[in-house]
Amino acid sequence: MASMPPPSAAGADSDQILVEANGFTRTLILNRPKQLNALSSAMIMGLLKCFTAYEKDNGVKLLIMKGNRRAFCAGGDVAAVVRSIHKDSWKYGADFFRNEFLLNYIIATYTKPQVSLLTGIVMGGGAGVSLHGRFRVATDNTVFAMPETALGLFPDIGASYFLSRLPGFYGEYVALAGARLDGGEMLACGLATHFVHSNRLLLLEESLKKVDTSNTFAVCGIIDQFAQQPSLKESSSLNRLEIINKCFSKRTVEEIISALELEAANLADEWVATTIQSLKKASPTSLKISLRSIREGRTQTVGECLQREYRMVCHVMRGDFSRDFFEGCRAILIDKDRNPKWMPPRLEQVHDEAVEQYFSRIDDPQWEDLNLPTRRSHGRNIESKL
Repeated sequence: MASMPPPSAAGADSDQILVEANGFTRTLILNRPKQLNALSSAMIMGLLKCFTAYEKDNGVKLLIMKGNRRAFCAGGDVAAVVRSIHKDSWKYGADFFRNEFLLNYIIATYTKPQVSLLTGIVMGGGAGVSLHGRFRVATDNTVFAMPETALGLFPDIGASYFLSRLPGFYGEYVALAGARLDGGEMLACGLATHFVHSNRLLLLEESLKKVDTSNTFAVCGIIDQFAQQPSLKESSSLNRLEIINKCFSKRTVEEIISALELEAANLADEWVATTIQSLKKASPTSLKISLRSIREGRTQTVGECLQREYRMVCHVMRGDFSRDFFEGCRAILIDKDRNPKWMPPRLEQVHDEAVEQYFSRIDDPQWEDLNLPTRRSHGRNIESKL
């Protein structure tokens, strides 16, 4: 069937999510290709309507999610969030993230299978609408990252749930360094459930559109027919898991960097030098709150992670301790001089008491914690192939 806007969508933004209906399958297409399908507020609301309506609809058994053209989704449209906060109030940002995190939670606990086709860029909010789903299909042109520490933010969208469940301390590395992973690495560490070569994706999609069941084994069986096991490149960070575990298991960010510098002194490996450089360019405040977030996420459900991350993101929007998020967005997304001036500028100036603030309730009588509906599931399993 031809593409159509989501259920009960209206207005100029309704074509930012397109829906294709084929029998019992609904294909949700993220449709802002010029913005690399970055999630606008209208897209988040459209997806919420779709997921809510289709869960109750017996005529829908399977959801496919994909991006229009060369990217899956480059993340949430945080530049638009920053503009709205400047124009209005930090509460616009709080509303944006409240709806986004609710969507992430519904996807993570969804009763019907979702297959996300991860072509091209999958970053930030794009990971939130895909990696919490049941099936995540990476391909030969997939580029995944959670680059938030370079933006003065932290890996949110429930990332402290799925990154903390990666092998060893690989999640700390991915979160703090904003490391880019390819499709083979996503499969190996468990972020993806399958790897399908891009020239077979259309065939996979056509097969999935004929599905008449929500049985996950049946859906998995179809994807398995098209899937393959790619080998890791020699330069892959997963071939350095021993160093990653040794360094990123340290208690503090300062100790992690010191451990990496010790490795660099004894080992001629460009990967170590690049990782140190990434950490030193990131916001010191972001690095510290991100490390604590991943560590807390290990023992929490996906709902608890999202509720904690919502508190954190509201503190970031308010800018009480640091306005690094606004500076990072200016330097990377708006002015694009790529030269952010972080405040505080050094790790040792970000004290434990300041980090603690980000995990506390907001002192505002109109503010509320993230209230999530009661659901049967507590989140997906992340299964490493290593």
